[in-house]
Amino acid sequence: MPVIEHTKKVYTLWLPIRRNIPRDERFGIGKRIDELFLTALEQLREASYAAGNGKIVLLGKVLQNIDLLRFFLQITWECKILEQKQYLVLAEEVESLGKMVGGWRKGLLAKTPPFVGGERKE
Repeated sequence: MPVIEHTKKVYTLWLPIRRNIPRDERFGIGKRIDELFLTALEQLREASYAAGNGKIVLLGKVLQNIDLLRFFLQITWECKILEQKQYLVLAEEVESLGKMVGGWRKGLLAKTPPFVGGERKE
């Protein structure tokens, strides 16, 4: 799946940066960013096998993790843990990832009939 491959690519961009940030930050905010990437990868893989509404729910959770990634990456840049060039590359790739996941979710929502009171609305 392209979105999983893209997420892996962004994570591989993050890894060498994480290795080079100071120890305290690496095991603090760096670890948190790492966890968000890995959780998003896990949820995307799970979503690729899920059916219907389960897939939509998982993709919503992935979008929440991507939003948190943006937030924590911004903090690392503001605290001068990341150089501006590193931040810009990561931020652009995470933004692209968000668009991919959002598009996937939006496409699924368009195909899924709405339910009202437990009954399909037609």
